[in-house]
Amino acid sequence: MRPENQSGVSHFLLRGLPIRPDHQGAVFALFLGVYLTTLLGNLLLILLIRLDARLHTPMYFFLSHLALSDVSLSSVTVPKMLVNMQTQDQSIPYEGCISQLYFFMVFGNIDNLLLAVMAYDRYVAICHPLHYTTIMREGLCVLLVAGSWIVSYVNALLHTLLLVRLSFCADNVINHFFCDLTVLLELSCSDVSLNKLVVFTEGGILFLLPLGSVLGSYILIGTVILRVPSTKRLFKAFSTCGSHLFVVTLYYGTLASVYFFSSSWDSKDIIASVMYTVVTPMLNPFIYSLRNRDIKQALEMFVNRANFVK
Repeated sequence: MRPENQSGVSHFLLRGLPIRPDHQGAVFALFLGVYLTTLLGNLLLILLIRLDARLHTPMYFFLSHLALSDVSLSSVTVPKMLVNMQTQDQSIPYEGCISQLYFFMVFGNIDNLLLAVMAYDRYVAICHPLHYTTIMREGLCVLLVAGSWIVSYVNALLHTLLLVRLSFCADNVINHFFCDLTVLLELSCSDVSLNKLVVFTEGGILFLLPLGSVLGSYILIGTVILRVPSTKRLFKAFSTCGSHLFVVTLYYGTLASVYFFSSSWDSKDIIASVMYTVVTPMLNPFIYSLRNRDIKQALEMFVNRANFVK
């Protein structure tokens, strides 16, 4: 059975960002610059981690996958938004909307799980430094990353299969700049009780467990540091965990404000969505690199090597 026959509609209309028409050109240029910065920053970070042997450690292995996920998350939503701004055509085919939703959930879930994995890595590094190489062995790192990808694909597939069985009637206007599951469920004229049950149970668990893991890791880190407080130890902990903690706060803060603390979908939720789908993926390479001596040295070596080849 073709998807459009099941849904009753052949396309949706993406309302886009809540901006005035006379600001469209400036906003287009801004988001184009943000997207290109996201691509350049994250791909460069992946390249540096691959080329520099000093960065072949668990922390940078996880960071490279986070960078790949960030590039993919932005690429799922931003190019379509930019095309819609430029062409003034807000339509998206039903199949394209379902595909966008699926991959958005995949890469969003991977970000969520990888942040938890990275928090555990920092916990082991600070609380069990002598056993770090034994605990965070290559096999475990690969298993954690592979598990994150598999769980993300399965979770997205579950929600997508539950969505395509629904029907959509006359109202096909999506009050967003991409196909979001919450908005699509509001548009459906079918019974969505099962979908909402799965969202609040399975989706809630997939959100709360990684968040609990992050909070638990940092509580244990703080307990260990405060047990024997010293300026040197506090500085080392901050330099090790500060970047990750900032990203976690930004990501979970905006995510929770949209999906947990909002009773109705409005422009504030769309702006918050921009934060975790567009802004955070752009900032991550800079946040993890600005205070990171290893990344800076790897970048200097890369630039020197490129100049030598010229």
